[in-house]
Amino acid sequence: MQLNRTRIKICGITRLEDALQAVALGVDALGFVFVPSSPRYVSMQKAQQILAQLPPFVQTVGLFMDTGAANIEQVLGNIPLDLLQFHGSEDEAFCVQWHKPYIKVVAMGDAAASALLQAEQDYASAAGLLLDSHRQGQSGGSGKVFDWAMIPTGMDKPIVLAGGLNCDNVSQAVAQVKPYAVDISSGVEADKGIKDAKLMRQFVEGVKQGDQLKRA
Repeated sequence: MQLNRTRIKICGITRLEDALQAVALGVDALGFVFVPSSPRYVSMQKAQQILAQLPPFVQTVGLFMDTGAANIEQVLGNIPLDLLQFHGSEDEAFCVQWHKPYIKVVAMGDAAASALLQAEQDYASAAGLLLDSHRQGQSGGSGKVFDWAMIPTGMDKPIVLAGGLNCDNVSQAVAQVKPYAVDISSGVEADKGIKDAKLMRQFVEGVKQGDQLKRA
């Protein structure tokens, strides 16, 4: 799926000021990490406080990685998430039981193009596939780029491109891959979990430049 404008998700939001700055820049989605081992983990209480002050029409995404069902239930019972993102070894049956749209992360660090096509079949109910540069079993956020040429053309599912994106390479990524959306965390940070307003602005501008290049 291709659109004239590439959607933007900024993940690892831990502060209200970062969330509001991202929204002001026109970011489409904000990601909240509910994985306690992550340096970008956000507590339910903190996430509630941030979401309560967001304006309408901003999509909120909850990231889980091999999280127990009871913990996910607790989060969903307290936080009005729009979309779920499963980063671990969850199968399709686990992902669909929450009756919410979800995206499944595919680890591209040790994958082949065939793995992407297989993921489309294995997660037929997914709203899209997020391609990250980590290896299977890792949590991502490494800041490394995988080989975009591995992505086969003509995939049916919307593709969210992640993994090592930053202000310098995102325009090329958008022009080359033509993803439905891009997802960034560490590439716009002053420190882990602390976003940098200037970098976020440059990243958004880079996506716009990439959109212009792909239409040229």
